Order: sequence, then C-alpha cells, then structure tokens
Amino acid sequence: MLRSKRQQMSDSKVHRQISDFGKCAVIVAHPDDETLWAGGMILMHPKSNWTVISLCRGDDPDRSPKFFRALKYLNATGAMGDLDDGPEQSPLASQDVQAMILELLASDRFDLITTHGLSGEYTGHLRHEETGKAVMALLQSKRLFAKQVWMFAYEDGGGEYLPRPAKDADVRVKLPENIWQKKLYIITEIYGFGSESFEARVTQRQEAFRSLRTE
Repeated sequence: MLRSKRQQMSDSKVHRQISDFGKCAVIVAHPDDETLWAGGMILMHPKSNWTVISLCRGDDPDRSPKFFRALKYLNATGAMGDLDDGPEQSPLASQDVQAMILELLASDRFDLITTHGLSGEYTGHLRHEETGKAVMALLQSKRLFAKQVWMFAYEDGGGEYLPRPAKDADVRVKLPENIWQKKLYIITEIYGFGSESFEARVTQRQEAFRSLRTE
C-alpha cells in the first residue's frame, strides 16, 4: 500500500536521505520535465545513480537529442518512448502507459522513484496526470518497487498563475544559486527555450514533492 507520509522534511534531512539512495528513477512524460520539476535534486546528488525516462517525444528529431544532452549534463542515464503527444491530448489507456514505463526502465527496483503528481503540475496537460497514475498502478500491482516515492508537488491555481510549489508538499528543497543556474542553463541552452518562455519562467528555485511510503 502507498500512503502519504504527511510530514514535511527539512532540507538537511532531505539531503541525507537522498544521499542514502543509490538507485533512483525519474519517470516523466516529456523531455524537459525531469529538469523543470526535479533537476535541482538530481544536480545536488551526483553520487546517486539516476535513471530518467521520458514517455513521449522519442521520435522527435529536435527534442530527443536535447534530452540526451540534458541527461549527460545531469550525469544521468535514460531512455525515451514515443507515446502519442499530439495537441488534442487524446486519453491514453493506462495499460499502454504502464507498459511503456516497464519497457524503458532497465530495472523494476529502485531506492527512490520520482514522478508527476496525480493532478499534474499545471492545468490542462493530460500526459502528466496519466504518467503519475500509471506509476502508482505499477507500484500497487507490485510490478514496480521502490523504498520511497516522491511525486512532484506543484499547482497553478487552476491556470490562474504559473506553477509554484504546493503549500502542502512534504518535501521542499530550496536550490542554491549555482544549482538553479545550472538548471536554467539546461532549459535555455540545452533545450533552447527562450528566456521569456513558459519553461524558463517556471524553472523552479524551490523543488517540492509529496512523499509516499510503501508498505
């Protein structure tokens, strides 16, 4: 069973905990999600073994090579899938999303899995929600195992403002300036988003997660 820990951790405790995690997976819908929502955490813990998978855009001749450049900068390894990501955002079958996750991951056991929240990080992007729900389904069916699960915890007030860390997040990490600058570099220089783009403006200085424990 997965249950919310509902206990906010201090930065020092978060860093100690992640330092104890040798094998970590970041499961996201799109290339750049790994950096936008968890890039600072990855950069701050280079000794952990980070695997990052993106379920969409594997066949995108622009975004795919940028994703792997970003992973090299993050000192991570990973893979990409090519689930439909058309502008109409037609719903995907959960079984298909789950199958893609298992296909892309080289292992089914991790110390930490980080992924999208069940409601996504901002209003109107179905793939984020589907990814988080598929990861939860895999954990609950015991086809995927993790000591801890951290789900991105951001919200945009129903589209009223840019995504920001949720007030009820269990884990909140304020990024040092040099780490935030590296994160911004990935978004603007590697992925190539302009300084006034949505992506650049939501490159978080504080990262937030909801922490679940597995039983």
